[in-house]
Amino acid sequence: MSPNVTTSDPEILENRTLDELKIGDSACLVRQLTEQDIQLFAVMSGDVNPAHVDQEFAHQDIFHKVIAHGMWGGALISNVLGTQLPGPGTIYLSQDLRFERPIGLGDTITITVEVTAKDAEQGRVTLACRCANQDGNTAIEGEATVLAPQEKIRRNRIKLPEVSINHPGSHLRALIESAQAYGPLATAVVHPVDTASLLGALRAAEAGLIEPVLVGPEARIQEAAKTADIDISGFRLEATPHSHAAAERATQLAGAGEVQALMKGSLHTDELMGAALSRQGGLRTERRASHVFIVDVPGFERPVFITDAAINIAPSLDDKKDIVQNAIDLARAVGVTEPKVAVLSAVETVASSMTSTVEAAALAKMADRGQIKGGVVDGPLAFDNAINAEAAKTKGITSSVAGHADILVAPDLEAGNMAAKQLEYMASAKVAGIVMGTRVPIALTSRADDELSRMASGALASHTVAWQQGLKEIADE
Repeated sequence: MSPNVTTSDPEILENRTLDELKIGDSACLVRQLTEQDIQLFAVMSGDVNPAHVDQEFAHQDIFHKVIAHGMWGGALISNVLGTQLPGPGTIYLSQDLRFERPIGLGDTITITVEVTAKDAEQGRVTLACRCANQDGNTAIEGEATVLAPQEKIRRNRIKLPEVSINHPGSHLRALIESAQAYGPLATAVVHPVDTASLLGALRAAEAGLIEPVLVGPEARIQEAAKTADIDISGFRLEATPHSHAAAERATQLAGAGEVQALMKGSLHTDELMGAALSRQGGLRTERRASHVFIVDVPGFERPVFITDAAINIAPSLDDKKDIVQNAIDLARAVGVTEPKVAVLSAVETVASSMTSTVEAAALAKMADRGQIKGGVVDGPLAFDNAINAEAAKTKGITSSVAGHADILVAPDLEAGNMAAKQLEYMASAKVAGIVMGTRVPIALTSRADDELSRMASGALASHTVAWQQGLKEIADE
């Protein structure tokens, strides 16, 4: 190899013109194959061959491991030709490649190009291309022909945008998968007279999450099934004349132990909760009922619970104690061993002029005194320093909760609802939610929710019932 070797400058791109190029000139690039490389290439190309993106399939395939797309190496050869040798101004004319061995996850590949021929009259240059792994074995080799640049070019390297691979709803899908181990939960689906709520129930049933009991006007439910082209003949149907009667009948079924959960269909929340919380035959307990969202934000390392965003408009301190306990119980039900609870306000210090800060401090002390159990509670905390450790550090907050919160307790319903909806519609979060503090959990889905949200809400109910049964068994021993 010639001593005239081109290396990549991290800030400047500078080419070698046709006149400057000599036989034996070379350049190289070293790159380690990561899972993100494979995923990005699959997204860009649309090539989802399971040998590259499906670990289970790949381990049973010929190479017994996930391997790179063949043209990932080809793209790196193009990188060297276009940025180093000859560099900016180079025009690709042809490329032939031979694939000698696969490139696996974690392999470190050295990509080398070397000038082997030069046609000054036509401006063409031929380069040998090779990709070798960390053991020096050739993975890819071939030959490229390019039109070499005629003029000298020196440019600042363009800074590329940051790219991240996100899997929207991955935490919710994991929640659904783990809930399937419990078997289907008998669930009254209340007033499912539109295709969205009916399909949501059907998908949850197909996944083994629920055993639906459809409660509502029979003709409208059948019409929705016909519109969605689904067969509901295998489901129990409790006919009622209207939505209010459906809410009352579903509550009766839960009170009688015929169903273990309720799922909201196409009716208003206050109509369902009015029946569920009725003092005559409702599902009240000694604890205040409250709603808990689980919010799955793409790229965030854990799901976040937000409460209360649907039931208690302006909760008192005593109400908030129950709201916090309900959220802790749900988080524990889905596997968070000791949930970290941030009681939110606009500031991190207690101010008598801002009631939410005083109540947040009181809730933290209640947890210290054992009035709230099963989690670590701190407040007041602002949204940023509740979920971001750097923000908490910058403000000098010393707390095991700050920057690591699992549960965000809003000062009132408006703040909680806006926080959850902002994450859903501006950060592409997937959400699910249920009502806790009632005799059975209530999957309180929105009419705008998709199937994933409805299924995940059913999974939350399943986890909750299984966890409560486990506690009862321990108490009975």
